[in-house]
Amino acid sequence: MPREAVESFRKLNTSGTKPTKFILCTALNFCAKLLNWRLGVQIHAQIIQKGLQDNLFLNSALVDLYAKCDAIVDAKRVFDLMEKHDQVSWTSIISGFSKNGLGKEAILFFKEMLLGSQIKPNCYTYVSVISACTGLESVFDQCALLHGHVVKLGFGVNTFVVSSLIDCYSKCGRIDQAILLFGAATERDNILLNSMISGYSQNLLGEEALKLFLEMRNNRLSPTNHTLTSILNACGCLTILQQGRQVHSLVTKMGSESNVFVVSALLDMYSKCGSIDEARHVFDQAIERNTVLWTSMITGYAQSGRAPEGLRLFECLVTEEDFTPDHICFTAVLTACNHAGFLDKGIEYFNRMRKDYGLVPDLDQYACLIDLYARNGHLRKAKELMAAMLFEPNSVMWGSFLSSCKIYGETELGREAADKLFKMEPWSTAPYVALASIYAQAGLWNEEVEVRKLMKQKGLRKSTGWSWIEVDKRVHVFSVADASHPRSQDIYAELERLNLEMKEVGYMPQQIFELESVDDEHF
Repeated sequence: MPREAVESFRKLNTSGTKPTKFILCTALNFCAKLLNWRLGVQIHAQIIQKGLQDNLFLNSALVDLYAKCDAIVDAKRVFDLMEKHDQVSWTSIISGFSKNGLGKEAILFFKEMLLGSQIKPNCYTYVSVISACTGLESVFDQCALLHGHVVKLGFGVNTFVVSSLIDCYSKCGRIDQAILLFGAATERDNILLNSMISGYSQNLLGEEALKLFLEMRNNRLSPTNHTLTSILNACGCLTILQQGRQVHSLVTKMGSESNVFVVSALLDMYSKCGSIDEARHVFDQAIERNTVLWTSMITGYAQSGRAPEGLRLFECLVTEEDFTPDHICFTAVLTACNHAGFLDKGIEYFNRMRKDYGLVPDLDQYACLIDLYARNGHLRKAKELMAAMLFEPNSVMWGSFLSSCKIYGETELGREAADKLFKMEPWSTAPYVALASIYAQAGLWNEEVEVRKLMKQKGLRKSTGWSWIEVDKRVHVFSVADASHPRSQDIYAELERLNLEMKEVGYMPQQIFELESVDDEHF
């Protein structure tokens, strides 16, 4: 319909008939829907020629057009020149700022709308300004304030507004607030279910996402491509291959295989489930291969222990496909080098970023190279690179560095890394456990005891590790020294048999000192 309307407008123009204000406004609205910026600019020129630049409805339509076409500077220029503003123009400019990642500006304009005009926001205004919060440092505080405002003005039952609040709370890690909102909803429609499924998936609550997805299917509600992406992500995180394949069948049935984000989620799911060949089949069958798919496939190979194939795919990407890689793609390539231990290649790719593509390495690429140096035993070089880069090392970087210090028994650097992590993540047990292990390996028993005492003073205990495996459509969960499984005796007997076989071929277990080996009385 929008395309036919735009074509009719073109014919009207060429016939010499003068379009009315109503026709111009309608044409701008259709241009906004089609993101046809070029025709919109031509209509804008006609509006100026006809002396209609002061028309409220035409200006509101222009603001909406430019905002949706990512021409936010033009949208603001039109908005600032308007003598009067209406609900459409305010909502359009706020939405434009939000879509273009300018959250602070969106909130400032929202405040100006409330305090400096007589125009009241509608549900679409609230959706736009709530979405703008997700990129801010104070995202939770801003979201909570808007939540209170929404309830006060009676928009608390609007599906679109509640959905945007759920999305905002989920993205800032406050899934508890999102669950409360969802539970209070009087009607669970497609929009709310999609938002909550996405929220569960983003917060690594895959089982809850799958339960809600089944509820959605039982109620004969249709999932969107975004829902499919969230569910595939949940299947990948839980490594449940059979359920992932069932979702893949649904993707095919719905005709969503042409959506690049769904295909990327399929690749990621199969890779995380260890079925890299199925992931490659999805990649080969993809109708459109953009940087998202190439990067997903390279990452899949890296995570599956087939890094050389991932690197060959990258070389194919930049030579045969004549594709320009971005920062994310190089992160995938450096990750592949990291998994395979290819230090020289990693350095080469890191240098090629700037030399061949004019890309300035950011924190992610530095993290990969620093980890690569550390994993290969070049701890001093890794430390020098951390000090030389323009970015402040984060907890992930220090954590991986500490793990390498533990592997190579580097006491001095390990202590420094642990001290950094004690300040950055005061309630995490990981740096205490790693440092205690480093001291124990070095025979520094007094220092090891001090670390344990420090843990006890802070009330920290290492959490139990769990692993799981799916067999015949059933998920079996295990922990260290677990004897709760009904076939525990058979499992331990098989482990003992495998242990004997490894010893026969020359394997000698390495003695590792861990906190679990010490009785509680030492704490």
